Amino acid sequence: MFNPRPKKLGHLVLKVRDIHESVRFYTEIVGLEVSDWIEDKMVFLRCGSDHHDLGLFQLPPEALEQARIAGEGDPGLEHFSYEVEDYSVVEKTVEMLKERSVEIVRGPGKHGPGENIFLVFKDPDGNFVEFYCEMVQVTDEEPYKASVWKDNLDAFDQWHFKEFAVEPPALYKDRAARNDDD
Repeated sequence: MFNPRPKKLGHLVLKVRDIHESVRFYTEIVGLEVSDWIEDKMVFLRCGSDHHDLGLFQLPPEALEQARIAGEGDPGLEHFSYEVEDYSVVEKTVEMLKERSVEIVRGPGKHGPGENIFLVFKDPDGNFVEFYCEMVQVTDEEPYKASVWKDNLDAFDQWHFKEFAVEPPALYKDRAARNDDD
């Protein structure tokens, strides 16, 4: 039976109330460096050679209001990730997850910021787990200049859902429609 054997714990993505306040905290207090932004909705930070070890996702105003009223949409973990060897492991993982009736949330796809291939699925408690590979590496020999990506489909999936094993979430379908309008 196939066993994906992750190489390491990769990055975390957190949902935050105020992305700018959080960026100040993680850069000035923790000492991380900004790699890229997706407008003012998401930011990727690093402490090592991976393009990002931490992503921060700005909760939309309606989620913040919902959280205040019903305790939903709270800040906290969006997903955590494990690095796998290469895309063939991601492909084999898709088949294994289907065989074992594990819910696939999104992917496979290829993010813009970080250029990493991704596959997100749920653990038994509903936590989002990501397998990724081929992330941009930042080194002295290969420095990286932070940029701001448009909040469109290319930032989320450069492959435009062509490899997705499941129906893309509505939020990302909207981004695809906006790409068509660009």
